[in-house]
Amino acid sequence: MADSLKQKAVSGMMWTAFQKYSTMGIQFISGIILARLLTPYDYGCIGMLTIFMVLAEAFIDGGFGAALIQKKRPSQDDYSTIFFWNLFMAVVLYAVLYACAPAIARFYKIPLLSKVLRVQGVILFIYAFNIVQRNQLQKRMNFKVLSIITLVSATIALGVTIVMAHKGFGVWALVTQYILVAAIPAFAFWFIVKWRPKLVFSWASFKELFSFGFYMFLTNLINQFSSQIQGLLIGRYYNASTMGYYSKAQKTEAMASQSIMSVMTQVTFPLYAEMQHDLRALGNTIKRITMTLSYFAFPLFFILILLAKPLFIILYSERWLQSVPYFQVLCIAGLAGCLHGVNIQAISAIGKSKILFGWTVLKRIVGLGAVVLGLVFFGMKGLLVGVVINYWFAYFVNIGMVSKYVGYKWYRQVGDLLPVLIASVVIAAICYLIGYWLHLSMYADGAVKLIIYLALYIGWSVIFKPEAFLFFRSIIPNIMKRVKRK
Repeated sequence: MADSLKQKAVSGMMWTAFQKYSTMGIQFISGIILARLLTPYDYGCIGMLTIFMVLAEAFIDGGFGAALIQKKRPSQDDYSTIFFWNLFMAVVLYAVLYACAPAIARFYKIPLLSKVLRVQGVILFIYAFNIVQRNQLQKRMNFKVLSIITLVSATIALGVTIVMAHKGFGVWALVTQYILVAAIPAFAFWFIVKWRPKLVFSWASFKELFSFGFYMFLTNLINQFSSQIQGLLIGRYYNASTMGYYSKAQKTEAMASQSIMSVMTQVTFPLYAEMQHDLRALGNTIKRITMTLSYFAFPLFFILILLAKPLFIILYSERWLQSVPYFQVLCIAGLAGCLHGVNIQAISAIGKSKILFGWTVLKRIVGLGAVVLGLVFFGMKGLLVGVVINYWFAYFVNIGMVSKYVGYKWYRQVGDLLPVLIASVVIAAICYLIGYWLHLSMYADGAVKLIIYLALYIGWSVIFKPEAFLFFRSIIPNIMKRVKRK
């Protein structure tokens, strides 16, 4: 059983990593091309509406997706009940968005946003239509199908978006991209996954799943609101272009943090759910995943901070240089963000959704307070510092929950991460000082810093053999076997 789960986890991580990093490559290409065809204003308009879309999607899911994965053997009635509930919620929420669109446009003082939100809201129906099929594939850990469909969808959507942007459609090109990225997988999942809903709505199933899913829904709702509040504040108190610069910085940082985190969390939740009654095994799994994740993520973020300016010019042109300081600060938050889901998923998997919700309220009150107070007293710089506080405070609350309910003590987790964090910071400082002394051109400076950082980090790994490095090296044989088998 353990070997089977381990094989599924390795396979799942391979396919999910393939999907995420291939999609990230497409997003890079998208960013390079679209940043030259579209303006910060176009991106800002979409960024202002993001909070309303993600909150609506959280209401549609309602935590039932996680409840279906957490439940050992969901029945046909369970799946059908949630399918029809999702569709009902999509109708209700689209009606709310449609009615509120003019008021939202007046709030931001941009009339165009009313039409944009009403069209973009169609995504809610698409999301509701395929959420059960997507969850079934995740529960079976069939990440190969998920990965291929996601990659194909992103490629097709990018092609259409580039053509529309070139033709001068502006913000509507981005709206079309989001709709296609949602619609193509929805139809693909419908035909690939053989499940079909029965004409039944079971109140017994609804109540059972609701008891777990309700608190997952509230937790997700608060998390989504907390992660998007800065966009709401920037859009209200600054202009669309400033929002566009921030949105570009956030999305670029998210290519690293969110793609790394989602590779793990897509696989870890069903994996953790299988271990929910063996806390010792669960704690060891959290440790291995956390340390392996930090071994890659920490140096990546410090490299991104060092190379931010040439990176943005190469990818997006000098038009987007104002995004660079936003991006560098957000990378500090991303260090905690990429570890967020590893601990949260464990608490969810053992059925502590009510406790998770309670702690989420606490950490988000503190986080939102930091963001709002930072903006009020120090403007954009204060808001960015507030975002960093928000992410890191949430991380320490998360490891505290794991410490109490799983047994992987918080001081052990911090101690396990410190060697990689200290090495990453010291090497970054050395690279910065070398660049400062050499006074090279921007691109030469970036190349030298990258080479020196990688050489020092690899050398440190080989010489001192940190535990995180050994964990990674131990999974290479499994990965190679699967690659050869494919």
